[in-house]
Amino acid sequence: MRIGIPRESKAGERRVILGPREVASLIREGHPVAVEHGAGAGIGVADAEYAAAGAHLVDREEAWSAQLVVKVKEVQPAELALVTEGPLLFGFQHLAGEPDMTRALAARRASAIAFELVRDARGGFPLLAPMSVIAGRMAIERAQALRGERPANVLVLGAGHAGMAAAKAALARGASVCVLTRTPASRDAARRALGEAADCALATAEEIERRALEADVVVGAVFIPGTPTPKLLPRSLVARMRRGAVIVDVSIDAGGVAETSRPTTHDAPTFVAEGVIHYCVANIPAADPVAAAAALAEAVLPFVRTLAGMGIEAALASDAALREGLLLWHGAVSHRGIAAEAGLAYTGPFAATTP
Repeated sequence: MRIGIPRESKAGERRVILGPREVASLIREGHPVAVEHGAGAGIGVADAEYAAAGAHLVDREEAWSAQLVVKVKEVQPAELALVTEGPLLFGFQHLAGEPDMTRALAARRASAIAFELVRDARGGFPLLAPMSVIAGRMAIERAQALRGERPANVLVLGAGHAGMAAAKAALARGASVCVLTRTPASRDAARRALGEAADCALATAEEIERRALEADVVVGAVFIPGTPTPKLLPRSLVARMRRGAVIVDVSIDAGGVAETSRPTTHDAPTFVAEGVIHYCVANIPAADPVAAAAALAEAVLPFVRTLAGMGIEAALASDAALREGLLLWHGAVSHRGIAAEAGLAYTGPFAATTP
């Protein structure tokens, strides 16, 4: 199967989805790989290294015309014209809260699997997890840099991979840490992981308010698959937070936890609203592109092997994790929440037939 690796075009994104080592392994297995010129430049990998691995160096259109197009970030508006019915797009899609893009992709009869929704038999998110861990760790690093001192009181909303990484990073810096979660099960899991060093409780409105008003740093790390992030920090609450406090909204890809949050970029990462500094970069791991690209490539490669080796329909039919991540199939929306948000028909679970 021909695999395409485009150069990322989102502002500030320097990662590449697969490096020369992973490309070489796919080529040894009989899969031609087309890499767009300059795809690895952001992590210091030259075209010559991909060529030495056996890849074909191609222009943008050819990279996007492969049977399997593997990339890091979601389709950008300038890339829509490159989306056609034939290829499967395999990457982060982030369509929650983006009904216009969902409709645009459906109109182009796209097929897409979202990294962030690929879910294994244990309920984990193997392609989201490595980036979430990096984002959680970096959330505390960024907050400390913005404040110019170690945070004393950190509130973490959410106890997934990003939230737990943020909590551990804050504890390592000597902060007093509170983690608020949606369910007793996730609260208890956080307590087991963090021990007595952190205070773990349920995210009731009253508890969120009390803890947010005490916090120097709030990390928004809530993830509900295929659903916009709930606004746990209303503007009225943000306005009462400590002046100079920091909100690092890791959840911004799905809308963010604060009513005051809006997406920012690595070039202009912060703004102040209601006296609170907001850091709302939608792709935090891109600030450490070498480490992030390596971690993502390691996680993604087995799934690329499955899709390329078995064929896309056979892989979807046999691999429940990949089916969990399927958002669009030849323009039909196969995720109930995304379909409802975009006002499109939900087609139900994947069936190995082309509409």
